[in-house]
Amino acid sequence: MSPVDVSAHVRGSDWAGVHAVVAGIGIAGFAAADHLVHLGARVTVIDGAAGERQRRRADILEVVGATIRLGDGDTLPDDADVLVVSPGLPPAAPVIRAAQAQGVPVWGELELAWRLRGDDPAAWLVVTGTNGKTTTTLMLESMLRAAGLRTAAVGNIGVSLIDAVMDPEGFDVLAVEVGAPQLPFLLTASPVASVCLNVAEDHIDLFGSPDAYRAAKARIYARTQVAAVYNAAEPETIRMVEEADVVEGCRAIGVTLGVPGLSMLGVVDDLLVDRAFVEDRHESAQELASVHDVHPFAPHNVGNALAAAALARAYGVPAAAVREGLRSFEPAGHRIADVGEVGGVRYVDDSKATNCHAAETSLLAYDPVVWIAGGMAKGQEFDDLVLRTRDRIRGAVLLGVDRERIREALARHAPDVPVVEVSRTDTGAMDDVVDAAAALARPGDTVLLAPGCASWDMYRDYAQRGDLFAEAVRRRAGQ
Repeated sequence: MSPVDVSAHVRGSDWAGVHAVVAGIGIAGFAAADHLVHLGARVTVIDGAAGERQRRRADILEVVGATIRLGDGDTLPDDADVLVVSPGLPPAAPVIRAAQAQGVPVWGELELAWRLRGDDPAAWLVVTGTNGKTTTTLMLESMLRAAGLRTAAVGNIGVSLIDAVMDPEGFDVLAVEVGAPQLPFLLTASPVASVCLNVAEDHIDLFGSPDAYRAAKARIYARTQVAAVYNAAEPETIRMVEEADVVEGCRAIGVTLGVPGLSMLGVVDDLLVDRAFVEDRHESAQELASVHDVHPFAPHNVGNALAAAALARAYGVPAAAVREGLRSFEPAGHRIADVGEVGGVRYVDDSKATNCHAAETSLLAYDPVVWIAGGMAKGQEFDDLVLRTRDRIRGAVLLGVDRERIREALARHAPDVPVVEVSRTDTGAMDDVVDAAAALARPGDTVLLAPGCASWDMYRDYAQRGDLFAEAVRRRAGQ
């Protein structure tokens, strides 16, 4: 059977006869397979895992007509017409290499979602960055809702973008969080506005090198229509915008924690202001909100708010809705969340700090700190993080499979900092971790869970890690 040309396929195309192979049966893969079956495609789902969660999803997809192969995620069926890859699959995964060698198109979740948008599609406002993506996306969603728009925060945030674009009720605009693993196979999407908040070393295990990771992040700006938003404090994001192949007429819009220049959003006298989306931006600025409307308050969170505001303003959201959106915003869990105070020591859950850059940002917000760190390092090194934060660290409690990397960095650059290692690998280890941190802390200190690592070696996800930390703190407080 000759292959089917899917290069121009969209929702209304004839999918009968198309053999779509979906790699991964997580949230994105399940949604992709489900909707492709209903569009008439012949669908095969492959996944290297074969656990209970995969089996439950497989049972549902088999009922609707998909073919499922669990326990083998590397072999591409001979007659595949397109490979749809789920987030988290390395760009050099064997199944992707096989598809490329055979000339089979490879689409990511975002690419398939863009093609399935339908006749009256929602606009996309897209957010990426090593850190701050979820907070910025949720702030953006809150601003859009405050403007009375039908919207949702989707994508890497844990809500299927494919489900959103196929929703029969439809949306006006989508706030799309994009992780780096979703970007290598994004080919045709054209967002109204886009932002890369920052770039720091992360996902080296997936991409193989920092340069490959940065190149993936830069793809967020391709084909942007109205505003390519950059962080003025991050030269790498400026360079990305300068080199981006955007739609003619698209503007470069900067965000800064200082006084904004022309075509920028920034801060003046504790006010968030806009000098980009106002008629007389040469001579005036539009007040959007107060820094006190940003919660939880931290300088990097003000930066997130400005980035969200830039995207919202690019879509035409009025200033009043930006302010109301910030005031009604509910932060995501496990992001610099106060757990409580015990014996004069503050306990903060930043379990979502899963890389060095996020952990550093968190550590710089508190002083002095007993730092809880460790897990799966994802190829990162910790020397720079320790060098920049060592003066704040009272002590460190380390756990997880790669804790030795952090211990060695502390020994090299902060040898006077006391370190306790917890070798237990069961979820009950968090009680030992909190006890050890409490023993190191003094009244006025902050015990900070900012692991700088992924959680998968010991926990289901960062949320479970944070929940168990909070439970251990409450037990210690006798609550």
